[in-house]
Amino acid sequence: MTASATPSVRRAATTPSGPSFARVVRAEWTKLLGLRSTLAVAVATVAVTGLLTHLFASASSGDPGFIPTRNLADALPLAFLGPLVLGVLVGTGEFSTGTFRSTFAAVPRRVPVLLAQAVVTAAVVLGVGVLTVGAAVLGILPAAASRGMTPDLADAGIPLLLLGSVCYLVGAGLLGLAIGALLRRPVPAMVAAVVLLLVVPVVLSFAAEAGSDPMAVYDPEDVPAATAAVNTVETFTPVGAGSGLTNPDGGGLDGAPDLGIGGSALVMAGWVAVPLTVAAFRWRRRDLG
Repeated sequence: MTASATPSVRRAATTPSGPSFARVVRAEWTKLLGLRSTLAVAVATVAVTGLLTHLFASASSGDPGFIPTRNLADALPLAFLGPLVLGVLVGTGEFSTGTFRSTFAAVPRRVPVLLAQAVVTAAVVLGVGVLTVGAAVLGILPAAASRGMTPDLADAGIPLLLLGSVCYLVGAGLLGLAIGALLRRPVPAMVAAVVLLLVVPVVLSFAAEAGSDPMAVYDPEDVPAATAAVNTVETFTPVGAGSGLTNPDGGGLDGAPDLGIGGSALVMAGWVAVPLTVAAFRWRRRDLG
């Protein structure tokens, strides 16, 4: 009995648990590039960023102290919506179409699918982010030319701003993926993402203003406690992290810690890692049918 059972145990131990991670990544890459929404989101993000940056720079070009590069990140508060939406679509796609059953049958461990989606989403949004930043640079050129200026992209702080902008867009895409994978339904995931990245910052901004005198000029050491508390919370939101990434020399909000570009990157990474980890646990442990 023991001798005959041993080969069976060995065969069970060496039975593959699914395709290699590289194959899973290739499959997810093919799916993502096959979506019409991928190209639509990419084109819209790049085009809208270039147009808005051009409009902001043109509106500022009449100022005596006009510096074109100060407008480079002005369109990012809207530009991040494109990668965010794309991430949500990737995270919910398997469940909205019902293909998760066949996918998980092919990859029983499930978690490699989520990790592969994160890899391909980051790669695609990285490319979109580079093009988006390029569009922002092109957007400031007409306004700069109207004043006889040539933007110096090597000036102090500008390379970090450009790098931080790309990182912010990649973070937004991965955050959208994490929310989508966690909630698994497009509409609730989209609503949650919009509330987190659009509604919450507005509410916090109003709360900060309500806690202070709008006509007063405060010393950095004398900011009202309520305002400082709200600003600190806002600093640790995804949008606050994005502001730190795209404005490395900004000094932070009144009364809030100045995280710098490194600290802001860690905050954004945390916002991605936590829901992504919870989603991976749910995918692995629960019946998703």
